[in-house]
Amino acid sequence: MNIKTTLADTISKLGSAEATLEARILLQQVLNVNHAWLIAHADDTLTPEQYAAFDALLQRRLNGEPIAHILGEREFFGLPLKVTADTLIPRPDTETLVEQALQTIPEQAVCQVLDLGTGTGAIALAIAKYRPQATVTAVDASKAALAVATENANNLGLNNVSFQYSDWFSQLQVQRFDMIVSNPPYIAENDPHLSQGDVRFEPKSALTSGADGLDDIRHIVSHAAHYLKPNGWLLLEHGYDQAQAVAELLTQANFTHIGHALDLAGIQRVTFGMVSPMIST
Repeated sequence: MNIKTTLADTISKLGSAEATLEARILLQQVLNVNHAWLIAHADDTLTPEQYAAFDALLQRRLNGEPIAHILGEREFFGLPLKVTADTLIPRPDTETLVEQALQTIPEQAVCQVLDLGTGTGAIALAIAKYRPQATVTAVDASKAALAVATENANNLGLNNVSFQYSDWFSQLQVQRFDMIVSNPPYIAENDPHLSQGDVRFEPKSALTSGADGLDDIRHIVSHAAHYLKPNGWLLLEHGYDQAQAVAELLTQANFTHIGHALDLAGIQRVTFGMVSPMIST
């Protein structure tokens, strides 16, 4: 079977909106080629070994396994990141959080940034990459996730980020930061989407947070001021319908300059605020 026919047959089997892209990505993985090569060699015939390797990956995808787990990596903010079943898969929506952080941090600013619940290290590593004068501390309550994040940092050669085992702020002692960023769990425990799509294969501890999905965000907001320098910023990713609830939590905790950042779909995906100097002491 040639490449063109293999792709067409696979797209039919997958039957999803992303089928064309996924079929191409899987075949590129097996052949170790790029998209341009596939187009130029559409009439080439796959060897039996190549087709068998491709079909093995396809069966995993047909069983629902995320593409990121099959490939073992996902690109985030232009950075190739290792991904495992121990971490949340980095998603484009989270790039909104990084973009807001980079807009807030001057390009050559010397500052201290804390990333809570780092997972693969995606947010911390993107900030460390594009703000090289920043010192980034990334924490997670999963040692397995921290191992993945550390490996990603080493692979990218980023030396201005460090990783620490901590359940949110619990192991941070009296450190102070100019900015705290987090993509915490924010899905309600009974959300039906938890039994659908890629999230079935991701750690539930990285997804759910209480009956309304806001338990971890409440915890972060209630403690953040004690770890922020005067006029420091807290930036939080949250669910598509949680922006106002998060803004209210920030208001109740006496944060100021509260605002929202929109994702690619125009949804308020990130809410942020500045700590009052009176409560950061």
